[in-house]
Amino acid sequence: MARLKPHVPYLHPDCEITDSTFGAYVEIGRASRVAHSHVGDYSYCDRYADIANARVGKFSNIASFVRIGATDHPMDKASLHHFHYRSADYFDDAEPDHAWFAHRRSRRARIGHDTWLGHGAQVRPDVTIGHGAVVAGGAIVTRDVPPYMIVAGIPAVPLRARFPDSIADRMMALAWWDWPHARLRDTLEDFRTLPAEAFLEKYES
Repeated sequence: MARLKPHVPYLHPDCEITDSTFGAYVEIGRASRVAHSHVGDYSYCDRYADIANARVGKFSNIASFVRIGATDHPMDKASLHHFHYRSADYFDDAEPDHAWFAHRRSRRARIGHDTWLGHGAQVRPDVTIGHGAVVAGGAIVTRDVPPYMIVAGIPAVPLRARFPDSIADRMMALAWWDWPHARLRDTLEDFRTLPAEAFLEKYES
């Protein structure tokens, strides 16, 4: 019996989930936090991931201790501290600064399909990770990453492309991540054994 199910995410112990939605066959690792986000079909995160204000595509591979959409502090104001926006925690007669929280939530991080974010990587708000891209462990991504690019470092910079542009473009056109579950099962052996170009040649219409 398969452990992952299409209708209910597999949540390991001690997860904290706030205002978030999940696609089919999603797994959320132990003690991870997901807030104001959507995690797409077949995507998973390992232990202690922190995902906020993000849209994660399908088949995303998110390692332990990854942080996506880390929240900002108001650097243009007199104080960085959250006493002036989480004010109800400090003053009986004060409300939170709802406008500040709305601003934070509007700054969405976007993670493409079939991506891999290595251990301890960070993706800043308003950053898009393209389909098929790889973020090395420990990298801090402050700018958009093109599809099928491998990035590393602080701040993250391109190392090399996973595939030539022609292969990457064909892979995005094939969009195998939109295939139904039954077709994924039928083609499982080819996913396991065929190089990318051979896979494309077999399944392109």
